[in-house]
Amino acid sequence: MLRNTLSAKHSIKEFSFKRYNAKSRMRNVDMSNREEPLNFIEKTIQSDLDSGGFSSIRTRFPPEPNGYLHIGHAKSICLNFGLATSFSGECNLRFDDTNPEKEDGEFVRAIIDDVKWLGFQWDGEIRYASDYFLKLYEWAQHLVSVNKAYVCELDLDEIRRYRGTLTEKGTNSPYRDRSPEESLVLLERMRKGEIDEGAMTLRAKIDMGSPNINMRDPVIYRIKKLEHQRTGAEWKIYPSYDFAHGQGDALEGITHSICTLEFQANRPLYDWFIANLPVPSKPRQYEFGRLNINYLVLSKRKLKKLVDDKLVDGWDDPRMPTLRGLRRRGVSARAIRDFCDSLAIAKTDGIVDISQLEHFVRDDLNRHAYRGMCVMNPVRLSLHNYEAAKTEILDIPRHPDRLDLGLREVPFSSTIFIDRNDFTEDTSLSRKKFKRLVLGDYVRLRGGYIVKATSVDKNARGEVQQINGEIVEKTVGQAPPAGIKPRGVIHWVSEAHAVNCTIRQYDRLFSTAFPEEGNKPFVDYINPKSLVIKRNCKAEASLKNASIGEHYQFEREGYYCLDSVLSCPSDLVFNCTIGLRENPDKYK
Repeated sequence: MLRNTLSAKHSIKEFSFKRYNAKSRMRNVDMSNREEPLNFIEKTIQSDLDSGGFSSIRTRFPPEPNGYLHIGHAKSICLNFGLATSFSGECNLRFDDTNPEKEDGEFVRAIIDDVKWLGFQWDGEIRYASDYFLKLYEWAQHLVSVNKAYVCELDLDEIRRYRGTLTEKGTNSPYRDRSPEESLVLLERMRKGEIDEGAMTLRAKIDMGSPNINMRDPVIYRIKKLEHQRTGAEWKIYPSYDFAHGQGDALEGITHSICTLEFQANRPLYDWFIANLPVPSKPRQYEFGRLNINYLVLSKRKLKKLVDDKLVDGWDDPRMPTLRGLRRRGVSARAIRDFCDSLAIAKTDGIVDISQLEHFVRDDLNRHAYRGMCVMNPVRLSLHNYEAAKTEILDIPRHPDRLDLGLREVPFSSTIFIDRNDFTEDTSLSRKKFKRLVLGDYVRLRGGYIVKATSVDKNARGEVQQINGEIVEKTVGQAPPAGIKPRGVIHWVSEAHAVNCTIRQYDRLFSTAFPEEGNKPFVDYINPKSLVIKRNCKAEASLKNASIGEHYQFEREGYYCLDSVLSCPSDLVFNCTIGLRENPDKYK
């Protein structure tokens, strides 16, 4: 074998790139010296610290383990952990596991893995709302004993009717004046499982005339005779999210409870519980606008429908906006963090264009992805002036701008594959319109020789079966000889050393920017071309050793990664993460 290394002219350049992650640059420094303006939550925290209200801060990320995390949750994760880091505080991971009907240990494990994958570490042990079930029950008894809660025998439909509307006040439950002594006895019977599901609830006694419906005697305990994924059959009643959430914050010493905007109407209830219970600390809730991205659906219920109706291949389908799906597709945790750090933290909801997310994905991969060549629509190019038995090893950079990633060995032989779309017999096409291989003209092979197409062999249907050509000697890494001007550069793979693989070409799952706002069900807007499978593709030899978790730019094609589910050593399957550049007209 012969070895041919690129000349100094084509050697690796010094690598530099623009840093987008302004917040990560500023972590662990004095916030008062930061150049970027503080968002409203940061201003609040800084003011609390400056005034002595808190000596340090503690935040939390409190997912309910009833599904998989998606890109919207990533914003909350980055915000809560990022605030703790920026202000030298701590952040808890707590599962608000108060509804055994929908929760599962599988989701707990997946969420823990996703938070770790994003690069964050919580303070101390993982917390669970179920850790506090006994204390919450004692506090419920306290509310009953001071006549601020009662056992109600209205069913859920009746509770809704009695609650009133946005324009009409609610009506007191006929059980609202039940004595604390009687309610305490009934509550204990509920706990022991002596009362049927739906027959009774425990409700806070607040104000049925409140303009805020959440304050109209909300349910704080309901009977559910279901086994809990952590506590088993110990409990027959479970606290509501609203009752458990703020008290969990108080027990953990959370100073700033950061929630998305849909919890704004619940804040008076959060504060009411904190004010009326003997809690060990007084957390405050602050709300920010949740993340909405066009071309995506970020509703757990709707994502579940996609999975249940088998419109996608599961929660980790690379078209899904779940962290599992994005990870399998080849989006890095670094890109997601940079994207989330670029988002405004505002008091209103807004919609982010998906191109902003794609920008950070593309920018990250451009900086970090290994380069490789893969021919997806192969046609042979036989080079008749190259010795048939000869194999030459070309040393090509794994990244054109990063010396630290080294070189890769790419075999070259007399018969190679090029993409069928990179060749034409139409000699009338100008160099400006077609910068690839034209019959009778020259093109450079990526990292290799300049070649010329001399003739073609066709089958009975007139289709090109093989292109015949020749190399221009001594042109690897060298300027072309006088009189020869290649039209452009194309990728290629040696036929004798090609690795067969399958390419799963992914696109946006929905063909319209706002699938939830159309005249049809959102599933009717699924893009029929969101997955295109290309078989018998030809990859360069180095990709035979591709690893799960590595990212690759298939030159002139896009960014790809090995599929973590479908791929195996004998059947390589690569997922398309994203194209090389955005096509703004594609979705018009």
